Amino acid sequence: MLLAAIVLITAALVFYTVGVWAEHRQRVLKWWHAGFFALGLVCDGSGTYLMSRIAESGEAGDGSGLNAIMAVTGAIALLLMVFHLVWAVIVLVRNRDVEKKRFHKFSLIVWGIWLIPYVTGAIGTSLG
Repeated sequence: MLLAAIVLITAALVFYTVGVWAEHRQRVLKWWHAGFFALGLVCDGSGTYLMSRIAESGEAGDGSGLNAIMAVTGAIALLLMVFHLVWAVIVLVRNRDVEKKRFHKFSLIVWGIWLIPYVTGAIGTSLG
């Protein structure tokens, strides 16, 4: 189960990074960017679910506080990803050029926050 969780969360990193940085480079939000945000969210949510199952089973070990940090930052990151995707869809449906051109700044902030639990989890996995 750990390998599946790692693959899913790494896929989330790839999808989310592609969506965020492509949007940033193109300087305008497009539907395919939102599609990559959604793929990242689905992979991250699935991987997080598997990680929580592992933690519940006791297979993950102590983690010396990293589990608590990952749980809090991971929950915040998932909520931000949901908000980010919903807001992207709203911006795309409203189709206002100004909003579509400014959205990338918000995306970079959410992506940066999302990296915290990813890196913490990678460190925790390599230590445990």
